[in-house]
Amino acid sequence: MWAMMLEQPHAPLRPRCIPIPFPGEHEILIRVGACGVCRTDLHIADGELPPHRSPVILGHEVVGVVTHVGELAHQFAVGDRVGVPWLGGTCGHCAFCASAHENLCDEARFTGYDRNGGYAQYMVADARYCFALTARYDDQHAAPLLCAGLIGYRAYAMTGDARRIGLYGFGAAAHIIAQLAQCQDRQVFAFTRPGDTRSQEFARALGAAWAGGSDEASPVPLDAAIIFASAGALVPQALAATRKGGIVVCAGIHMSDIPGFPYAQLWGERVIRSVANLTRADGEAFFALAQQCDLRIAPVPFALRDANRALDALRAGAFDGAAVLLPDA
Repeated sequence: MWAMMLEQPHAPLRPRCIPIPFPGEHEILIRVGACGVCRTDLHIADGELPPHRSPVILGHEVVGVVTHVGELAHQFAVGDRVGVPWLGGTCGHCAFCASAHENLCDEARFTGYDRNGGYAQYMVADARYCFALTARYDDQHAAPLLCAGLIGYRAYAMTGDARRIGLYGFGAAAHIIAQLAQCQDRQVFAFTRPGDTRSQEFARALGAAWAGGSDEASPVPLDAAIIFASAGALVPQALAATRKGGIVVCAGIHMSDIPGFPYAQLWGERVIRSVANLTRADGEAFFALAQQCDLRIAPVPFALRDANRALDALRAGAFDGAAVLLPDA
């Protein structure tokens, strides 16, 4: 099979022809139909997250069809359409796993980081951590749901019953969560890079009540804010826009340092919290909602061989929506 391999951080991905992997007892072999390109992939490729294995095949927003089933992988059969998320495995017995916090397991394994991912024609995944997918969304439109949707949903769920939600960074995750929030009769306020009128227009087209630069004041006090951008400087700005008792959720796996800010911005029982990974329960809840809401996913397709071009475009903020690699293109 062909795969785009990250051989070391800071280096471009290399096309490699390697043997098709064989699934272990609990694993399934998947013919990849589409794989989303996530900002976490950039953090790994750019060395902002320390390498866990080298070389590695990136990609953790994978949609495909099962072609072989391991002896104990009873969850799926050959021909089933499945989704593979970031969380690729846990120990199953630690205090976190036993208390519905498997996302915090110290022995967790992550797709495209600890395990080879979906920047390839085939991949293996632990069947216990995969999701069955319906036909409502085709491969290109379903792939971003596996991380932009799932991690975005976990961050969104942390906002509780907030009615006015600010989204800082209007990329793949925000364009999904903005629609989910509106489906539940909430208002969305989109904060983009200053001067990024293209993304602001995109946010308005998806129903945002307001869209402007992150250097602009919010038109109303926010009940909650979700920061999808990896810029720590946005945390004090989001706090300043949030009412007393509000919450600021940092949704990324990597963020630059948060600068100092006056205690008055935090006072009033405001909360700052992070989101780490996801649980399988998050996935089940999110996909149930995705069935009820007509999410308009905006995929930007690239051929698998153009994975470096897709990463460069994401790094540069050259598109709205979500980049998706197509192995058969």
